[in-house]
Amino acid sequence: MAIGERIRTFRKRKGLTQKELGVQLGFKESTADIRMAQYEAEKRVPKDDLIETLSSILEVSPAAINVPDIDTHVGIMQLLFTLEDIYGISVRQEGSHVTLDLGAIHDALGHEAKSWAKMKSKLDAGEISKKEYDNWRYNYPANTHGYHKLIDL
Repeated sequence: MAIGERIRTFRKRKGLTQKELGVQLGFKESTADIRMAQYEAEKRVPKDDLIETLSSILEVSPAAINVPDIDTHVGIMQLLFTLEDIYGISVRQEGSHVTLDLGAIHDALGHEAKSWAKMKSKLDAGEISKKEYDNWRYNYPANTHGYHKLIDL
C-alpha cells in the first residue's frame, strides 16, 4: 500500500475528515482538505517532519505511514532484492516450495517474529480485539524491548 493510501487508512481509522486532519497539521482551514487530498492522491509527498506529525496525530509509528510500495509483484520483488543486498536474505527452491532464508538476521528477528506470533495467536483466540491487534501492529516497535537496527548486527 502506497503512502497516500496509508494516510487515508489511518485517517479514517481515527474518524477524521481530510479537513480535520489538515487543520490539526497546521494547514489553513480553507485549504486543509485540499492539501490532505493531495497527499492521499500522492500528488504531493509529505516530508519527514510532516510524517512525524501525522504519526503523532494518527497514533501510529512513522514507519507504518512511510512503508515501501508493495502493491505489485515488482514492488515486492524489489523489496526482497533490497533485503538480500542489505541483510543477506536468500531464496531457495525445494521441490515445489520456495522459501526465504533470513540468514544473518534470523537471530535478531527471532524475538520480533515471536512477538508477532504471540499477538496473532491472541487475536485468533479472541483474547484481544482486531483493534488492539492493529494498534500493536501500527505502533510497532513502540513498547517493545530489544529493538535495534538490523544493519548493526
